[in-house]
Amino acid sequence: MCRIKCIAIALWILACATNSLESAKILAVFPFTGPSQYISVQSYLRTLASRGHEITSVSAFPQKTPLQNFRDITLQIEQSHHDDQVINAIVEMSVSKLNLMKIVKDYILLTSLVILRNEEFQKLLHSDEQFDLIIIEVFHQDSLYALGHHFKAPMIGVSTFGTDVVIDQLVDNVSPVSYVPAPTGKHLDRMNFWQRLENLIAYTIEVLYHHLVIIPEQQRYYEKYFPNATLRLTDIRRDFSLLLLNQHYSFNWPRPLVPNAIEVAGMHIDHKPSKIPDDMEAFINASPRGAIYFSLGSNVKSAFLPKHTLQEIMNAFASLPVNVLWKFEKPDLAGKPKNVYINKWFPQSDILAHPKVKLFVTHAGLHSMIEAVHHGKPIVGMPVFYDQYLIMEKAVSKGFGVALNFRNFTSTELRDAILEVLENPKYSERARETSTSFHDRPMKPLDAAIYWTEYVLRHKGASQMRVAARDLNFLQQHSVDTIAVLFGIPLLLIIVIMLGVYKLIVAIINSNDGLNKKRKKE
Repeated sequence: MCRIKCIAIALWILACATNSLESAKILAVFPFTGPSQYISVQSYLRTLASRGHEITSVSAFPQKTPLQNFRDITLQIEQSHHDDQVINAIVEMSVSKLNLMKIVKDYILLTSLVILRNEEFQKLLHSDEQFDLIIIEVFHQDSLYALGHHFKAPMIGVSTFGTDVVIDQLVDNVSPVSYVPAPTGKHLDRMNFWQRLENLIAYTIEVLYHHLVIIPEQQRYYEKYFPNATLRLTDIRRDFSLLLLNQHYSFNWPRPLVPNAIEVAGMHIDHKPSKIPDDMEAFINASPRGAIYFSLGSNVKSAFLPKHTLQEIMNAFASLPVNVLWKFEKPDLAGKPKNVYINKWFPQSDILAHPKVKLFVTHAGLHSMIEAVHHGKPIVGMPVFYDQYLIMEKAVSKGFGVALNFRNFTSTELRDAILEVLENPKYSERARETSTSFHDRPMKPLDAAIYWTEYVLRHKGASQMRVAARDLNFLQQHSVDTIAVLFGIPLLLIIVIMLGVYKLIVAIINSNDGLNKKRKKE
């Protein structure tokens, strides 16, 4: 009886929560060209639409079938240009930190212009249409943050990369450099002196590059494409009601977060895996010792790899006692081993959910890593660029992964790494432990994202969640002015006293000299 009452109360609360909020008009802007970034928010947007909200989605990935309450504004992306950018990034990012920053800047400028020059988007900007909420991907595209002020609506930022020192600034979150690693750094949260120094340098480069190079360029876009703008871009970029962050402390690390910065890693994953295609199922089941899955993600394509690298991979796979599913973007692969199944696309999360898939060979991209953690699968990682090195370092430190050098590995090294993870049970045990911690939350990540989104709508921007730092300038926020007074006044007093003592000593010396001269005359 008690159980029935509890269920009834829970259903009543859910019904009240669903019906207490009127349908809202939401503009969702996701300019990044990588499909994995949009996949990570697709369930979130569709769920909002299913709850009666009217979604206008601006992205390069429109819905394949019409969806109720869902309107697409499709960005036209030149795929070959995007692929060239990725290939260039793979080469350049291994050279220096500044090269990495330049690649990021070029990519940001490309995606900013794609959306700002889009004809349908421009018509929307100059229309009389109103929105109750702006949801926007945040990754250094500051000119687009003007949409909240333009439509006079609160803004929610979604960071598909988690947070960093620049994204933290959007809600005045703090990033203690002593134990919060820079995404492009090499060290985890427990660092010695030299590692903390290196982390400080990485942070400084990222902040200076963003404020001295990226923001001025974004300022020009802001002035050109929002001609009626009256506020400074530096103020607009800190006008977010909420940040939804694709991270979680169980896998990342514990760090400070202000009330309107919410961790929602895994919100894109369906908790009930779908059935995988029959041919893939048969190939997995045909391997008595289980199978492994290999993918370099949606941006880095296996088909782009040099011939000698492909040959090393095939040699390694051919020597394995298990079947391999390989995300390969071309229909044919010359010399493909018999135990390898290639396809240009796999339902990755569903594949990783399969009990006979024992290992994930990955580029260590954030979304792939989250799916591996969600399903409790160990990994062999070959990070390619940007934050993937740090992500892989976390997996190694957690004990559920082995890392390889993507730019220089042999078939023997790849085979040995795979066999080490397959045959040593400690990796699977650590993967399951991390997964258990990842799932142990009061709310599922998608439910949390929906709750806080509607919270912002219910409370008209939820200003009560914002810290007061938004109203402080840099000197005030970091207490430079008060510290200057605190230490300046005693220092000034010491200087005055020392000057007084000096003058007294000089006077005494002069007086003594006068007396000595007088005595000599006498």
